[in-house]
Amino acid sequence: MEKTRKVTLADVAEIANVSPITVSRALRNPDKVSPDARSRIAYAISRLGYVPDPAARALASGRTDIVGVIIPSVSNNVFADVMRGIYDGLQDSPLGVQLGTTRYVPATEEQLIRVFLSQRPAGLIVAGHDQSAGAKTLLENAECPVVQIMEVGPPPIDLAIGLSHYRAAYAGAQHLLDMGYRAPAFLGAQMDPRSQRRLAGFRDCLAAAGMGGEDPVVTTPEPSSVTLGGQLFADLMGARPQTDAVLCNNDDLALGVLFEAQRRNIRVPGQMGICGFNDHEMMSAAEPPLTSVGTDRFEMGRASIQQIRDRLAGQGHPRGHAIDLGFRLVPRASTARGKA
Repeated sequence: MEKTRKVTLADVAEIANVSPITVSRALRNPDKVSPDARSRIAYAISRLGYVPDPAARALASGRTDIVGVIIPSVSNNVFADVMRGIYDGLQDSPLGVQLGTTRYVPATEEQLIRVFLSQRPAGLIVAGHDQSAGAKTLLENAECPVVQIMEVGPPPIDLAIGLSHYRAAYAGAQHLLDMGYRAPAFLGAQMDPRSQRRLAGFRDCLAAAGMGGEDPVVTTPEPSSVTLGGQLFADLMGARPQTDAVLCNNDDLALGVLFEAQRRNIRVPGQMGICGFNDHEMMSAAEPPLTSVGTDRFEMGRASIQQIRDRLAGQGHPRGHAIDLGFRLVPRASTARGKA
């Protein structure tokens, strides 16, 4: 069977009655082409089924119109919110997204960074600051804007947008103490570097309050889930029955703690205070509603794309700039026991 000839830019230009340069300009910078010409070009592209060649575009312009996004997980609701923000930031833009997931494996992250950079992206968005030495070298030498999202603290390779997980967890622990709880504990799963910094904030808060003699902590490297939260709480109560409050490193665990406490007829907040982290919608929908440390994941995604768009337009923040979005303590009934 004879192979169908590939539709070219020149074919589109002929149907639209414009030059190939005008077609190229309409695809890259539509605002620089008249509405009438854009309409004829759009018709020609639709009629011919033309698909632009990203490799050819990269050769001509030095980059593609693709932003590489590398995150640890697509099943974690935190990163789902980030991706919503990214796609919101892409509206009215010629940019698209290529997504890669690391599954929290540093070697996989380094491999993805190498592959993405070889494709001459318009920008690269990566989660966190804890890349391998090889990955950091690749990012430092990248010929495109690089945005590290989810946290701030260490000096960024290029740009950073996020919050201090240490300070946020410290505030969560301090809230439990302020509400009168005197034997708080920490539950953590999927103990990635950001979760480790949350744990450090919890420990330092207790130490500052003169409660650093023991280490009321139960953690696991297993992926987080509501079911796992209940299991960790059961382990905690078996080892430390005097516990009267828990700070969880995410909301899934906090919800699991609530369910397990209810199964054990432990009153929340009368006998047990519960504080989560991230403040997903389910926290306000639970009964009783659960206190959480709120983070703005959507804005992390949206702002990261905006930073890349600004930089491509010759504007934006200089290299080394970090945007701290902060956090908010959202107190609800699950910790409203009152001061002892």
